[in-house]
Amino acid sequence: MNRAELANDPLEQFRRWFAEAEAAVPAAEKMALATASADGSPSVRMVLMKQADEDGIVFFSHYPSRKGRELAENPRAALLFYWEPLGRQVRIEGPVVRVPEAESDAYFGSRPLGARLSAVASPQSRPVESREWLERRVAELAEQGEPARPEWWGGYRLAPDAWEFWQHGADRLHDRFRYRREGEGWAIERLGP
Repeated sequence: MNRAELANDPLEQFRRWFAEAEAAVPAAEKMALATASADGSPSVRMVLMKQADEDGIVFFSHYPSRKGRELAENPRAALLFYWEPLGRQVRIEGPVVRVPEAESDAYFGSRPLGARLSAVASPQSRPVESREWLERRVAELAEQGEPARPEWWGGYRLAPDAWEFWQHGADRLHDRFRYRREGEGWAIERLGP
């Protein structure tokens, strides 16, 4: 991989690689999300990218979950896409904000009924009595009909201020390019593997 092959805009480069990943990797939208508490204690988990555009990368969750609490305390995060069959990874870092309620409403309404029921039933990241308790909660909610989006569930948008594109190379001589926000544009630099 060389600089001449890269798009000048990291979102365009991401879209190119993501299209190739979708053709080769099941659930290419899986990404690791790393957050940290106010005291710097890190945590990471897998989430799904639901949108990637000029405003950033969007994912959804419970606001009172561990990730939600950490983002409230420390509103910066890092994302990692890893597409092993292609020997590629993309790292993205930046500040995170909640998406507007209308956007969260629209996405919640588009989810399958079972996923909506599970989102409402689960006290995400908090201890629960048992699997049976969760299943009873879902069944009880299903009897009440279509659930509305709860106020404590919604989307987050990470606005990238840095992107890194990594391509596997023989003998661990990988190619790494970082896009770093510089004014209104992007500075692109090769990194050592």
